[in-house]
Amino acid sequence: MPITTVRSAGAGAVTAVITLSCVVISLMQTFIVPVIPRLPELLHTGASDASWAVTATLLAAAVVTPIAGRLGDMYGKRRVIIASLVLVVAGSVLCAVSDSLLPVVTGRALQGLATGVIPVGISFLRDILPADRVGGSIALVSAALGVGGAVGLPVSAAIVQYADWHVLFWVAAGLGVLCLALVALLLRESPNQSPGRFDIPGVIGLAAGLVCLLLAATKGGAWGWTSGSVLGLLAGGVVVLLLWGIYELRVPQPLVDLRVAARRPVLFTNLASLLVGFAMYATSLVLPQLLQSPSATGYGLGQSVLAAGLALAPSGLVMMAFAPLSARITARHGARVTLLTGLCVIGLGYGVGLGLMAEVWQIVVMSMIVSAGVGIAYAASPALIMGAVPVTETASANGLNSLMRSVGTSSSSAVMAAMLATMTTRVGPVSVPSEHGFRMTYVVAMLAAVAGIGLTLLIPRAHRPAAGQDPAPAPAVGASR
Repeated sequence: MPITTVRSAGAGAVTAVITLSCVVISLMQTFIVPVIPRLPELLHTGASDASWAVTATLLAAAVVTPIAGRLGDMYGKRRVIIASLVLVVAGSVLCAVSDSLLPVVTGRALQGLATGVIPVGISFLRDILPADRVGGSIALVSAALGVGGAVGLPVSAAIVQYADWHVLFWVAAGLGVLCLALVALLLRESPNQSPGRFDIPGVIGLAAGLVCLLLAATKGGAWGWTSGSVLGLLAGGVVVLLLWGIYELRVPQPLVDLRVAARRPVLFTNLASLLVGFAMYATSLVLPQLLQSPSATGYGLGQSVLAAGLALAPSGLVMMAFAPLSARITARHGARVTLLTGLCVIGLGYGVGLGLMAEVWQIVVMSMIVSAGVGIAYAASPALIMGAVPVTETASANGLNSLMRSVGTSSSSAVMAAMLATMTTRVGPVSVPSEHGFRMTYVVAMLAAVAGIGLTLLIPRAHRPAAGQDPAPAPAVGASR
Protein backbone atom coordinates (compact mmCIF):
# COMPACT_ATOMS: atom_id res chain seq x y z
CA MET A 1 0.00 0.00 0.00
CA PRO A 2 1.49 3.39 -0.96
CA ILE A 3 2.19 5.62 2.00
CA THR A 4 3.66 8.64 0.22
CA THR A 5 0.72 10.68 1.41
CA VAL A 6 2.14 10.78 4.94
CA ARG A 7 5.46 12.34 4.00
CA SER A 8 4.53 15.74 5.44
CA ALA A 9 3.21 14.28 8.67
CA GLY A 10 4.02 11.05 10.48
CA ALA A 11 1.54 8.25 10.91
CA GLY A 12 0.91 9.43 14.46
CA ALA A 13 0.00 12.93 13.28
CA VAL A 14 -2.37 11.55 10.63
CA THR A 15 -4.09 9.39 13.24
CA ALA A 16 -4.30 12.33 15.67
CA VAL A 17 -5.93 14.59 13.06
CA ILE A 18 -8.53 11.99 12.07
CA THR A 19 -9.17 11.12 15.72
CA LEU A 20 -9.68 14.75 16.72
CA SER A 21 -12.01 15.31 13.77
CA CYS A 22 -14.13 12.29 14.73
CA VAL A 23 -14.23 13.42 18.38
CA VAL A 24 -15.49 16.85 17.31
CA ILE A 25 -18.17 15.33 15.09
CA SER A 26 -19.35 13.03 17.89
CA LEU A 27 -19.54 16.05 20.21
CA MET A 28 -22.29 17.48 18.00
CA GLN A 29 -24.63 14.71 19.16
CA THR A 30 -24.36 15.54 22.87
CA PHE A 31 -23.53 19.24 22.96
CA ILE A 32 -27.17 20.26 22.82
CA VAL A 33 -28.46 17.79 25.46
CA PRO A 34 -28.31 20.19 28.46
CA VAL A 35 -30.26 22.79 26.50
CA ILE A 36 -33.07 20.48 25.36
CA PRO A 37 -35.47 21.25 28.28
CA ARG A 38 -35.07 25.01 27.59
CA LEU A 39 -35.33 24.88 23.80
CA PRO A 40 -39.05 25.79 23.63
CA GLU A 41 -38.35 28.95 25.64
CA LEU A 42 -35.09 29.79 23.86
CA LEU A 43 -36.50 29.29 20.36
CA HIS A 44 -39.96 30.74 21.10
CA THR A 45 -41.82 27.62 20.04
CA GLY A 46 -43.59 24.55 21.39
CA ALA A 47 -41.86 21.48 22.81
CA SER A 48 -42.81 19.29 19.84
CA ASP A 49 -41.37 21.73 17.31
CA ALA A 50 -38.26 22.37 19.42
CA SER A 51 -37.45 18.65 19.37
CA TRP A 52 -36.61 19.02 15.68
CA ALA A 53 -33.30 20.55 16.77
CA VAL A 54 -32.37 17.03 17.89
CA THR A 55 -34.25 15.04 15.26
CA ALA A 56 -32.73 16.96 12.34
CA THR A 57 -29.19 16.03 13.38
CA LEU A 58 -30.12 12.37 13.77
CA LEU A 59 -31.81 12.14 10.38
CA ALA A 60 -29.05 14.00 8.56
CA ALA A 61 -26.34 11.84 10.14
CA ALA A 62 -28.08 8.60 9.21
CA VAL A 63 -28.70 9.63 5.61
CA VAL A 64 -25.25 11.07 4.94
CA THR A 65 -23.01 8.21 6.10
CA PRO A 66 -23.41 5.86 3.11
CA ILE A 67 -23.49 8.84 0.71
CA ALA A 68 -20.30 10.35 2.11
CA GLY A 69 -18.63 6.95 1.91
CA ARG A 70 -19.43 6.58 -1.78
CA LEU A 71 -18.30 10.14 -2.50
CA GLY A 72 -15.05 9.43 -0.68
CA ASP A 73 -14.41 6.34 -2.80
CA MET A 74 -15.17 8.26 -6.00
CA TYR A 75 -13.71 11.73 -5.50
CA GLY A 76 -11.20 11.36 -2.67
CA LYS A 77 -11.57 10.86 1.05
CA ARG A 78 -9.63 13.98 2.04
CA ARG A 79 -11.98 16.13 -0.07
CA VAL A 80 -15.03 14.63 1.62
CA ILE A 81 -13.52 15.13 5.09
CA ILE A 82 -12.82 18.79 4.31
CA ALA A 83 -16.32 19.31 2.90
CA SER A 84 -17.85 17.68 5.98
CA LEU A 85 -15.86 19.90 8.36
CA VAL A 86 -16.96 22.96 6.40
CA LEU A 87 -20.56 21.85 6.98
CA VAL A 88 -20.06 21.49 10.75
CA VAL A 89 -18.52 24.97 10.95
CA ALA A 90 -21.32 26.49 8.87
CA GLY A 91 -24.02 24.76 10.91
CA SER A 92 -22.43 25.75 14.21
CA VAL A 93 -22.13 29.41 13.21
CA LEU A 94 -25.73 29.46 11.98
CA CYS A 95 -26.93 28.12 15.36
CA ALA A 96 -24.65 30.50 17.24
CA VAL A 97 -26.19 33.60 15.65
CA SER A 98 -29.83 32.41 15.75
CA ASP A 99 -32.67 32.65 18.24
CA SER A 100 -35.49 31.06 16.26
CA LEU A 101 -36.47 27.54 15.28
CA LEU A 102 -35.86 27.31 11.54
CA PRO A 103 -32.22 28.49 11.42
CA VAL A 104 -31.29 26.40 14.48
CA VAL A 105 -32.86 23.27 12.97
CA THR A 106 -31.07 24.02 9.68
CA GLY A 107 -27.77 24.47 11.49
CA ARG A 108 -28.25 21.24 13.43
CA ALA A 109 -28.98 19.40 10.17
CA LEU A 110 -25.72 20.74 8.72
CA GLN A 111 -23.90 19.48 11.80
CA GLY A 112 -25.47 16.07 11.23
CA LEU A 113 -24.34 16.03 7.59
CA ALA A 114 -20.75 16.29 8.84
CA THR A 115 -21.04 12.78 10.32
CA GLY A 116 -19.60 11.43 7.07
CA VAL A 117 -16.17 12.26 8.51
CA ILE A 118 -16.31 9.12 10.66
CA PRO A 119 -16.58 6.29 8.09
CA VAL A 120 -14.50 8.17 5.53
CA GLY A 121 -11.82 8.97 8.10
CA ILE A 122 -11.52 5.33 9.15
CA SER A 123 -11.16 4.27 5.52
CA PHE A 124 -8.60 7.03 4.96
CA LEU A 125 -6.42 5.50 7.67
CA ARG A 126 -6.55 2.12 5.95
CA ASP A 127 -5.43 3.73 2.66
CA ILE A 128 -2.66 5.92 4.06
CA LEU A 129 -0.98 4.27 7.02
CA PRO A 130 1.59 1.47 7.03
CA ALA A 131 -0.08 -1.90 7.57
CA ASP A 132 1.39 -2.31 11.06
CA ARG A 133 -0.19 0.96 12.23
CA VAL A 134 -3.68 0.56 10.81
CA GLY A 135 -5.20 -1.72 13.46
CA GLY A 136 -4.21 0.44 16.42
CA SER A 137 -5.21 3.65 14.65
CA ILE A 138 -8.67 2.38 13.74
CA ALA A 139 -9.19 1.15 17.30
CA LEU A 140 -8.18 4.58 18.63
CA VAL A 141 -10.53 6.43 16.29
CA SER A 142 -13.41 4.09 17.08
CA ALA A 143 -12.88 4.57 20.81
CA ALA A 144 -12.61 8.34 20.35
CA LEU A 145 -16.24 8.42 19.24
CA GLY A 146 -17.21 7.46 22.77
CA VAL A 147 -14.92 10.10 24.22
CA GLY A 148 -16.69 12.78 22.25
CA GLY A 149 -20.09 11.64 23.40
CA ALA A 150 -19.12 11.20 27.06
CA VAL A 151 -17.05 14.36 27.46
CA GLY A 152 -19.48 16.49 25.49
CA LEU A 153 -22.25 16.23 28.10
CA PRO A 154 -20.42 17.65 31.15
CA VAL A 155 -18.59 20.26 29.06
CA SER A 156 -21.79 21.50 27.46
CA ALA A 157 -23.61 21.39 30.82
CA ALA A 158 -20.91 23.58 32.36
CA ILE A 159 -21.08 26.04 29.45
CA VAL A 160 -24.86 26.30 29.70
CA GLN A 161 -24.70 26.74 33.48
CA TYR A 162 -22.15 29.57 33.41
CA ALA A 163 -22.56 31.21 29.97
CA ASP A 164 -25.07 31.98 27.24
CA TRP A 165 -26.28 28.91 25.33
CA HIS A 166 -24.97 30.33 22.04
CA VAL A 167 -21.44 29.80 23.37
CA LEU A 168 -21.98 26.07 22.83
CA PHE A 169 -22.10 26.59 19.10
CA TRP A 170 -19.24 29.09 18.99
CA VAL A 171 -17.11 26.45 20.72
CA ALA A 172 -18.29 23.86 18.17
CA ALA A 173 -17.45 26.22 15.32
CA GLY A 174 -13.98 26.87 16.74
CA LEU A 175 -13.27 23.16 17.06
CA GLY A 176 -14.46 22.62 13.50
CA VAL A 177 -12.14 25.34 12.20
CA LEU A 178 -9.21 23.80 14.08
CA CYS A 179 -9.87 20.37 12.53
CA LEU A 180 -10.36 21.90 9.10
CA ALA A 181 -7.00 23.66 9.30
CA LEU A 182 -5.20 20.53 10.48
CA VAL A 183 -6.70 18.37 7.73
CA ALA A 184 -5.90 20.96 5.04
CA LEU A 185 -2.31 21.39 6.23
CA LEU A 186 -1.27 17.89 7.26
CA LEU A 187 -3.17 15.37 5.14
CA ARG A 188 -2.78 14.53 1.49
CA GLU A 189 -5.29 12.74 -0.67
CA SER A 190 -5.73 8.97 -0.52
CA PRO A 191 -4.35 7.09 -3.54
CA ASN A 192 -7.36 4.72 -3.68
CA GLN A 193 -10.29 6.01 -5.71
CA SER A 194 -12.90 4.43 -7.95
CA PRO A 195 -14.23 7.12 -10.33
CA GLY A 196 -17.62 6.53 -11.88
CA ARG A 197 -21.16 7.83 -12.18
CA PHE A 198 -22.70 9.06 -8.93
CA ASP A 199 -26.01 7.34 -8.30
CA ILE A 200 -28.35 10.28 -7.72
CA PRO A 201 -31.60 8.23 -7.88
CA GLY A 202 -30.04 5.87 -5.35
CA VAL A 203 -29.30 8.80 -3.02
CA ILE A 204 -32.87 10.07 -3.28
CA GLY A 205 -34.38 6.65 -2.67
CA LEU A 206 -32.14 5.83 0.29
CA ALA A 207 -32.67 9.25 1.86
CA ALA A 208 -36.46 9.05 1.48
CA GLY A 209 -36.68 5.55 2.93
CA LEU A 210 -34.40 6.27 5.87
CA VAL A 211 -36.10 9.56 6.72
CA CYS A 212 -39.49 7.82 6.80
CA LEU A 213 -38.33 5.01 9.08
CA LEU A 214 -36.19 7.12 11.41
CA LEU A 215 -38.77 9.87 11.65
CA ALA A 216 -41.35 7.29 12.72
CA ALA A 217 -38.89 5.89 15.28
CA THR A 218 -37.96 9.26 16.78
CA LYS A 219 -41.46 10.78 16.76
CA GLY A 220 -43.48 7.66 17.55
CA GLY A 221 -43.64 8.43 21.25
CA ALA A 222 -44.90 11.98 20.70
CA TRP A 223 -47.27 11.25 17.80
CA GLY A 224 -48.50 7.87 19.04
CA TRP A 225 -47.20 4.53 17.77
CA THR A 226 -50.57 3.60 16.30
CA SER A 227 -51.27 7.00 14.75
CA GLY A 228 -51.81 7.25 11.01
CA SER A 229 -48.71 9.42 10.61
CA VAL A 230 -46.35 6.92 12.23
CA LEU A 231 -47.86 3.84 10.58
CA GLY A 232 -47.84 5.62 7.22
CA LEU A 233 -44.19 6.58 7.62
CA LEU A 234 -43.22 3.03 8.58
CA ALA A 235 -45.09 1.50 5.65
CA GLY A 236 -43.81 4.14 3.23
CA GLY A 237 -40.23 3.68 4.40
CA VAL A 238 -40.36 -0.09 3.91
CA VAL A 239 -41.87 0.23 0.41
CA VAL A 240 -39.39 2.89 -0.68
CA LEU A 241 -36.39 0.91 0.57
CA LEU A 242 -37.62 -2.25 -1.16
CA LEU A 243 -37.95 -0.37 -4.45
CA TRP A 244 -34.57 1.25 -3.83
CA GLY A 245 -32.99 -2.16 -3.30
CA ILE A 246 -34.42 -3.48 -6.58
CA TYR A 247 -33.08 -0.42 -8.39
CA GLU A 248 -29.62 -0.70 -6.77
CA LEU A 249 -29.31 -4.31 -7.94
CA ARG A 250 -29.91 -3.25 -11.54
CA VAL A 251 -27.64 -0.23 -11.98
CA PRO A 252 -23.98 -0.76 -12.94
CA GLN A 253 -22.56 1.69 -10.38
CA PRO A 254 -24.90 1.69 -7.35
CA LEU A 255 -24.66 3.95 -4.34
CA VAL A 256 -24.53 0.83 -2.16
CA ASP A 257 -23.34 -2.43 -3.69
CA LEU A 258 -25.97 -4.71 -2.17
CA ARG A 259 -24.25 -7.82 -3.52
CA VAL A 260 -21.15 -6.94 -1.52
CA ALA A 261 -23.33 -5.98 1.47
CA ALA A 262 -25.00 -9.39 1.29
CA ARG A 263 -21.73 -11.26 1.69
CA ARG A 264 -21.87 -13.18 4.93
CA PRO A 265 -19.00 -11.36 6.71
CA VAL A 266 -20.40 -7.95 5.78
CA LEU A 267 -24.06 -8.76 6.43
CA PHE A 268 -23.62 -10.25 9.89
CA THR A 269 -21.07 -7.62 10.90
CA ASN A 270 -23.55 -4.89 9.99
CA LEU A 271 -26.38 -6.59 11.88
CA ALA A 272 -24.16 -7.06 14.93
CA SER A 273 -23.10 -3.40 14.69
CA LEU A 274 -26.77 -2.39 14.78
CA LEU A 275 -27.16 -4.24 18.07
CA VAL A 276 -23.94 -2.71 19.47
CA GLY A 277 -25.38 0.72 18.69
CA PHE A 278 -28.65 -0.27 20.35
CA ALA A 279 -26.95 -1.48 23.52
CA MET A 280 -24.59 1.48 23.67
CA TYR A 281 -27.26 4.17 23.38
CA ALA A 282 -29.20 2.75 26.30
CA THR A 283 -26.53 4.09 28.66
CA SER A 284 -26.68 7.53 27.04
CA LEU A 285 -30.45 7.74 27.42
CA VAL A 286 -31.22 5.76 30.57
CA LEU A 287 -28.36 6.51 32.97
CA PRO A 288 -28.70 10.32 32.94
CA GLN A 289 -32.39 9.94 33.78
CA LEU A 290 -31.64 7.53 36.63
CA LEU A 291 -28.97 9.84 38.01
CA GLN A 292 -31.28 12.85 37.83
CA SER A 293 -34.43 11.14 39.14
CA PRO A 294 -35.67 12.65 42.42
CA SER A 295 -34.23 11.00 45.52
CA ALA A 296 -37.76 11.04 46.95
CA THR A 297 -38.56 8.02 44.75
CA GLY A 298 -36.27 5.87 46.88
CA TYR A 299 -34.17 4.81 43.89
CA GLY A 300 -33.45 8.12 42.13
CA LEU A 301 -30.06 9.69 42.83
CA GLY A 302 -31.10 13.37 42.65
CA GLN A 303 -28.10 14.62 40.67
CA SER A 304 -27.93 17.81 38.62
CA VAL A 305 -27.37 17.75 34.85
CA LEU A 306 -23.73 18.75 35.35
CA ALA A 307 -23.13 16.15 38.06
CA ALA A 308 -24.76 13.43 35.95
CA GLY A 309 -22.57 14.38 33.01
CA LEU A 310 -19.43 14.26 35.15
CA ALA A 311 -20.43 10.84 36.49
CA LEU A 312 -20.67 9.46 32.96
CA ALA A 313 -17.57 11.21 31.58
CA PRO A 314 -15.15 8.43 32.69
CA SER A 315 -16.90 6.01 30.35
CA GLY A 316 -15.46 7.82 27.35
CA LEU A 317 -11.96 7.64 28.78
CA VAL A 318 -12.42 3.91 29.37
CA MET A 319 -13.27 3.45 25.69
CA MET A 320 -10.03 5.20 24.78
CA ALA A 321 -8.02 3.15 27.28
CA PHE A 322 -9.30 -0.12 25.81
CA ALA A 323 -8.40 0.81 22.22
CA PRO A 324 -4.90 -0.75 22.42
CA LEU A 325 -6.36 -3.95 23.88
CA SER A 326 -8.86 -4.12 21.04
CA ALA A 327 -6.06 -3.76 18.48
CA ARG A 328 -4.02 -6.50 20.16
CA ILE A 329 -6.97 -8.93 20.25
CA THR A 330 -7.59 -8.30 16.55
CA ALA A 331 -3.92 -8.74 15.63
CA ARG A 332 -3.66 -12.02 17.53
CA HIS A 333 -7.07 -13.62 17.13
CA GLY A 334 -8.89 -11.70 14.40
CA ALA A 335 -11.61 -9.05 14.43
CA ARG A 336 -14.38 -11.63 14.87
CA VAL A 337 -13.03 -12.55 18.30
CA THR A 338 -12.69 -8.85 19.12
CA LEU A 339 -16.34 -8.21 18.29
CA LEU A 340 -17.41 -11.23 20.36
CA THR A 341 -15.33 -10.00 23.29
CA GLY A 342 -16.84 -6.54 23.13
CA LEU A 343 -20.41 -7.83 23.04
CA CYS A 344 -19.74 -10.19 25.96
CA VAL A 345 -18.40 -7.28 28.04
CA ILE A 346 -21.42 -5.14 27.13
CA GLY A 347 -23.79 -7.89 28.23
CA LEU A 348 -21.79 -8.38 31.45
CA GLY A 349 -21.99 -4.64 32.16
CA TYR A 350 -25.77 -4.58 31.99
CA GLY A 351 -26.00 -7.77 34.03
CA VAL A 352 -23.80 -6.29 36.75
CA GLY A 353 -25.79 -3.06 36.52
CA LEU A 354 -28.97 -4.83 37.61
CA GLY A 355 -27.40 -5.10 41.06
CA LEU A 356 -25.66 -1.72 41.01
CA MET A 357 -28.30 1.00 40.96
CA ALA A 358 -28.28 2.38 44.50
CA GLU A 359 -25.31 4.78 44.45
CA VAL A 360 -23.68 7.15 42.00
CA TRP A 361 -20.40 5.20 42.09
CA GLN A 362 -22.28 2.06 41.13
CA ILE A 363 -23.69 3.75 38.04
CA VAL A 364 -20.18 4.93 37.18
CA VAL A 365 -18.81 1.37 37.45
CA MET A 366 -21.63 -0.06 35.33
CA SER A 367 -21.22 2.58 32.62
CA MET A 368 -17.47 2.00 32.50
CA ILE A 369 -17.92 -1.76 31.96
CA VAL A 370 -20.42 -1.20 29.17
CA SER A 371 -18.21 1.45 27.59
CA ALA A 372 -15.22 -0.87 27.65
CA GLY A 373 -17.24 -3.40 25.69
CA VAL A 374 -18.48 -0.79 23.24
CA GLY A 375 -14.95 0.44 22.65
CA ILE A 376 -13.72 -3.07 21.90
CA ALA A 377 -16.69 -3.87 19.63
CA TYR A 378 -16.63 -0.56 17.73
CA ALA A 379 -13.00 -1.08 16.77
CA ALA A 380 -13.75 -4.55 15.39
CA SER A 381 -16.54 -3.64 12.98
CA PRO A 382 -14.47 -1.56 10.50
CA ALA A 383 -11.77 -4.23 10.52
CA LEU A 384 -14.25 -6.95 9.60
CA ILE A 385 -15.86 -4.79 6.93
CA MET A 386 -12.59 -3.70 5.28
CA GLY A 387 -11.33 -7.25 5.25
CA ALA A 388 -14.34 -8.36 3.21
CA VAL A 389 -14.69 -5.66 0.51
CA PRO A 390 -12.50 -4.40 -2.34
CA VAL A 391 -10.05 -1.68 -1.35
CA THR A 392 -11.83 0.80 -3.64
CA GLU A 393 -15.11 0.36 -1.72
CA THR A 394 -13.92 0.68 1.87
CA ALA A 395 -15.39 4.13 2.50
CA SER A 396 -18.84 3.27 1.14
CA ALA A 397 -18.83 -0.06 3.02
CA ASN A 398 -17.84 1.71 6.26
CA GLY A 399 -20.56 4.25 5.57
CA LEU A 400 -23.15 1.49 5.47
CA ASN A 401 -21.73 0.05 8.70
CA SER A 402 -21.99 3.48 10.35
CA LEU A 403 -25.56 3.71 9.09
CA MET A 404 -26.39 0.42 10.80
CA ARG A 405 -24.99 1.74 14.07
CA SER A 406 -27.13 4.86 13.63
CA VAL A 407 -30.21 2.72 13.04
CA GLY A 408 -29.33 0.88 16.22
CA THR A 409 -29.06 4.05 18.29
CA SER A 410 -32.29 5.42 16.80
CA SER A 411 -34.12 2.19 17.57
CA SER A 412 -32.70 2.19 21.08
CA SER A 413 -33.86 5.75 21.63
CA ALA A 414 -37.39 4.88 20.57
CA VAL A 415 -37.61 1.62 22.54
CA MET A 416 -36.04 2.92 25.76
CA ALA A 417 -38.05 6.14 25.71
CA ALA A 418 -41.27 4.17 25.20
CA MET A 419 -40.42 1.81 28.06
CA LEU A 420 -39.59 4.60 30.48
CA ALA A 421 -42.71 6.53 29.44
CA THR A 422 -45.02 3.59 30.13
CA MET A 423 -43.38 2.26 33.32
CA THR A 424 -43.77 5.20 35.68
CA THR A 425 -44.42 6.14 39.28
CA ARG A 426 -45.73 9.38 40.74
CA VAL A 427 -43.75 11.81 42.87
CA GLY A 428 -46.29 14.36 43.96
CA PRO A 429 -47.97 15.69 40.79
CA VAL A 430 -45.18 14.44 38.51
CA SER A 431 -44.79 11.04 36.83
CA VAL A 432 -41.23 9.73 36.58
CA PRO A 433 -39.81 6.43 35.27
CA SER A 434 -40.13 3.64 37.81
CA GLU A 435 -37.33 1.48 39.18
CA HIS A 436 -38.84 -1.49 37.33
CA GLY A 437 -38.73 0.54 34.12
CA PHE A 438 -35.02 1.27 34.53
CA ARG A 439 -34.30 -2.39 35.26
CA MET A 440 -36.21 -3.52 32.19
CA THR A 441 -34.17 -1.21 29.96
CA TYR A 442 -31.05 -2.93 31.31
CA VAL A 443 -32.56 -6.34 30.49
CA VAL A 444 -33.48 -5.30 26.93
CA ALA A 445 -30.01 -3.86 26.32
CA MET A 446 -28.43 -7.05 27.68
CA LEU A 447 -30.61 -9.16 25.36
CA ALA A 448 -29.48 -6.99 22.44
CA ALA A 449 -25.87 -7.80 23.32
CA VAL A 450 -26.70 -11.52 23.51
CA ALA A 451 -28.37 -11.35 20.09
CA GLY A 452 -25.27 -9.57 18.78
CA ILE A 453 -23.13 -12.44 20.06
CA GLY A 454 -25.30 -14.89 18.12
CA LEU A 455 -24.94 -12.87 14.92
CA THR A 456 -21.18 -12.55 15.38
CA LEU A 457 -20.87 -16.32 15.67
CA LEU A 458 -22.38 -16.51 12.16
CA ILE A 459 -19.51 -14.46 10.72
CA PRO A 460 -17.07 -16.86 9.01
CA ARG A 461 -13.83 -17.48 10.85
CA ALA A 462 -11.96 -16.89 7.60
CA HIS A 463 -12.87 -16.09 4.01
CA ARG A 464 -11.16 -15.70 0.67
CA PRO A 465 -11.50 -12.54 -1.43
CA ALA A 466 -13.85 -12.81 -4.36
CA ALA A 467 -12.43 -12.99 -7.84
CA GLY A 468 -10.90 -9.68 -8.79
CA GLN A 469 -11.09 -8.40 -5.24
CA ASP A 470 -8.11 -6.90 -3.52
CA PRO A 471 -6.54 -9.09 -0.89
CA ALA A 472 -7.58 -8.50 2.68
CA PRO A 473 -5.38 -6.08 4.59
CA ALA A 474 -2.82 -7.09 7.15
CA PRO A 475 -4.10 -9.26 10.04
CA ALA A 476 -4.41 -6.24 12.32
CA VAL A 477 -7.32 -4.98 10.28
CA GLY A 478 -8.29 -7.92 8.15
CA ALA A 479 -10.89 -10.60 8.31
CA SER A 480 -11.03 -12.86 11.29
CA ARG A 481 -8.59 -15.73 11.20
